[in-house]
Amino acid sequence: MAHLILKMIGYKSLSIQLKARKLTMNKKNSIYIATSLDGFIADKNGGIAWLDSIAIPENEDMGYLAFMEDIDALVMGRVTFETVLGFDVVWPYTKPVFVLSNTLKEIPESHQGKAYLVKGTLPVILEQIHQKGYKRLYIDGGTTIQSFLKKDLIDEMIITTFPILLGGGTSLFADLPKAMDFELVESKVYFDHLLQHHFRRKREN
Repeated sequence: MAHLILKMIGYKSLSIQLKARKLTMNKKNSIYIATSLDGFIADKNGGIAWLDSIAIPENEDMGYLAFMEDIDALVMGRVTFETVLGFDVVWPYTKPVFVLSNTLKEIPESHQGKAYLVKGTLPVILEQIHQKGYKRLYIDGGTTIQSFLKKDLIDEMIITTFPILLGGGTSLFADLPKAMDFELVESKVYFDHLLQHHFRRKREN
């Protein structure tokens, strides 16, 4: 009987470990973004009008909708949040948006319940978001993406490259404390002009 109990305890412990591993594997921080050939996500004036340089059919989303269906929530910086607020469109997100800012005092009343202000270190912020049940996150905004990369917290990148050299502006990438290996999952060409790469972070088991 004792042997059986110990065996059952072992099974239970293994089950708990597997469940914990599954929960950990379910956590994912992803990027879906467009860049110029020279790696900028905005021009020298912070503009993104160059994204209209290629005519994209209305019924073609280049995988964006499928990507959004696979995420639970978005995490973006104040600048990106305020940029989206400035668009003359209906709020484009149906998933919760968490805004990283140490200067923003509160979310505008018009977007309360849609966006939430978060502060602190990235591990603390992620723990708070995960505890709310949001584990597959879309990370958006140049500074925010760079902050996540510096902490090695990006698991997936879908990057669409436009055939234009901006010559300067807001870079997608910045200096990192160490090299990071990614594997190429897939590459696609859209409209004979746009090249989209899907990368996944290679991590040791």
